[in-house]
Amino acid sequence: MSTDLRPRRSVLYMPGANERALEKAQTIPADALILDLEDAVAPDAKPDARERVCAAATSGAYGTREIAIRANGIGTEWHDDDLAAIAKAGPDAVVIPKINSAAEVHRIEKALEAGGAPERTKIWAMLETPIAMLSAHEIAGSSDRLAVLVMGTNDLAKELQAAHVPGREPLLQGLGLCLLAARAAGKVILDGVYNDIKDETGFVAECEQGRDLGFDGKTLIHPSQVEPCNTTFAPSPEDVEKAGRIIAAFEEAEADGRGVVTVDGRMVENLHVDQARRTLAIQAAIDAR
Repeated sequence: MSTDLRPRRSVLYMPGANERALEKAQTIPADALILDLEDAVAPDAKPDARERVCAAATSGAYGTREIAIRANGIGTEWHDDDLAAIAKAGPDAVVIPKINSAAEVHRIEKALEAGGAPERTKIWAMLETPIAMLSAHEIAGSSDRLAVLVMGTNDLAKELQAAHVPGREPLLQGLGLCLLAARAAGKVILDGVYNDIKDETGFVAECEQGRDLGFDGKTLIHPSQVEPCNTTFAPSPEDVEKAGRIIAAFEEAEADGRGVVTVDGRMVENLHVDQARRTLAIQAAIDAR
């Protein structure tokens, strides 16, 4: 199964109870938006927020941005009504917090089907607990409707009783398990949020770490984080230029019957060509937004 190459470099949470924020999101250059009914909405505001968010998701006002709605978690008093409304609205995805098992994914899938959700409405599963880290493989492979894994790093740090430190060493084992699961199942995986919106240097460093680990993009909590995130998770012009040269050199060698190809003094093998083609495909997907 191939990983979906739709750009998800920057995925911005927007509070569902804030109508002005939902309007502002129409002009923010994030690849995707998560319209939030969970953490960003007070209990007494959740019914109104649900109606507002579902209307926004079906408005067509967000252009090519992917629109997901985060429901309240399984077992909460709002969960079933959230899923019913989201299924009817049919956004690009429903985000479910604290998924811990394949059985919970199946439950969400059945609820969406029962509510008449279109096939285009995918499931994004948030992995936020120690049990989710240990169950990541079965979760990732549980459903074709499951398209994206989303790291909930704040809750994971809380559950681990771990410190928030530069480099995220306490979280690396869990992040690695989820990355392995995502790649084994051919799913997209998004890194967790960075909490200090005034610390651009730290934010960029964490974006670079996430990119280097293998994440497809990062979830964000503030519009100011979008542009640096987009830049970090996109191929650089140098990457694109080199990818083109690798492919051209390999194809020329094949045509000439040569078995050895070098670019910039380094031997090129099939795996390098595959990586180069993926780089160009990612850039093409970004350009098409």
